[in-house]
Amino acid sequence: MSEEKAKRLTIYNTLSRTKEPFEPLHSPFVGMYVCGPTVYNDIHLGNCRTFISFDMIYRYLLHLGYKVRYVRNITDAGHLEGDRDEGDDKFAKRAKLEQLEPMEIVQKYTLGFHEVLALFNTLPPSIEPTATGHIIEQIEMIKKIITEGFSYETNGSVYFDVQKYGKKYDYGQLTNRKPEELLEGTRELGGQDEKRGRLDFALWIKAKPETLMQWPSPWGWGFPGWHIECSAMSTKYLGTTFDIHGGGMDLQATHHTNEIAQSKACNHTSPAKYWMHTNMLTVNGVRMSKTAGNGFLPRELFSGDHPLLERGYSPMTVRFFMAQSHYRSTLDFSNEALQAAEKGYKKLMESLSVLEKLSPSAASSVDIAELQEKCYAAMNDDFNSPILIAHLFDGVRIINSVNDKKETLTASGLETLKELMHTFIFDVLGLRDESKSMGGSDVTEGLMKLIIDIRKSARENKDWSTSDKIRDELKAIGIEIKDTKEGVEWRI
Repeated sequence: MSEEKAKRLTIYNTLSRTKEPFEPLHSPFVGMYVCGPTVYNDIHLGNCRTFISFDMIYRYLLHLGYKVRYVRNITDAGHLEGDRDEGDDKFAKRAKLEQLEPMEIVQKYTLGFHEVLALFNTLPPSIEPTATGHIIEQIEMIKKIITEGFSYETNGSVYFDVQKYGKKYDYGQLTNRKPEELLEGTRELGGQDEKRGRLDFALWIKAKPETLMQWPSPWGWGFPGWHIECSAMSTKYLGTTFDIHGGGMDLQATHHTNEIAQSKACNHTSPAKYWMHTNMLTVNGVRMSKTAGNGFLPRELFSGDHPLLERGYSPMTVRFFMAQSHYRSTLDFSNEALQAAEKGYKKLMESLSVLEKLSPSAASSVDIAELQEKCYAAMNDDFNSPILIAHLFDGVRIINSVNDKKETLTASGLETLKELMHTFIFDVLGLRDESKSMGGSDVTEGLMKLIIDIRKSARENKDWSTSDKIRDELKAIGIEIKDTKEGVEWRI
């Protein structure tokens, strides 16, 4: 490990609301848990930003020499329409809509999730546990919370007692809000409500007769609440206290706040040392959401098939665009910003081709060591990717200047510059050169697999108009697909 560089790393900790030196609990081992997707639907772009951001963080920790156990869960059971344990089961709802078994829904959208992240060139996590695969661990944790006196059973459901917990611990420590402030916006207790307090949340939910996914428990047949799964799985794979817990900022007030409460009630310690959150996405200055009609899926972004998009943008263009904004900053999508990112990305890739052709000189007129130090300083400052990119473009300027014979680099200087540019562009930012792989690339293969899977789903649902439209529009741009006994074949 580069101990000198590693010990200078600072992380903004949501828990303390300040930047802190990164000091792993068991260096050089790092435990990192990131809340994964709920796989009842296609992954949305907000999810992508979170996972791409933590992929960059994961990559940089690996580069520094840390041995990282990266755990990212899959929520595949028990997630209701509301954060307060209300509404229909999303998996059951989708299963009925598509006339499939719930686990078929899980499989379908888990595969789609993996395909999209592969297009964005993210590394797989060390462990990817599922909620349905850890029902026993969740039940055991609930039993312990009951024993500790922080939960109660009502008619086959088990609820966490926030008021009782608040007498011993600070329930709102993650958001720096008092319980009475958190009550704002929550519903009033109705006559049939089983909860003692409006902030109480479900650890275990009694199944209705029509519930498709349910398991036996000491309290009867039911399914786990949303929050308990992450506490149970992070404890199992990373211990009662680990280094980094991450997710989107929308998880702070409810999901992560409740995770901390569960873990403290059960294990008497806060689960993570550092809490990290990515910020939200906006489109032309307006928050991205389904209700606003300005949300789009990754495949719509790639194809340009959305009213707000002038055309499609490649996965690496989008990844580079995301890296141009700090993970804690709001990221605003617009055609102008995406097109500017596309030009910047291409300029970065082209500079690497020029770099390979440069000839060394007897002396250097520029200090590459200084540039290298600036790149590390940027990433050590809470993974400041926009500043890193600015320094990489300083590297592009040097490459072009040496190519134009205005500046010089020795053989050693050239090698250092090559290592610097390749390390931060490919290994840390996670970009890849799409220009070298047109017509037969991993990217093209991945995109075509995604499109063919979408067409297959349309055909299975007897949506012939969508199936035919995909085939005809691919043909119009020079790609022919053919259905055979062995599967679907395609060629340019």
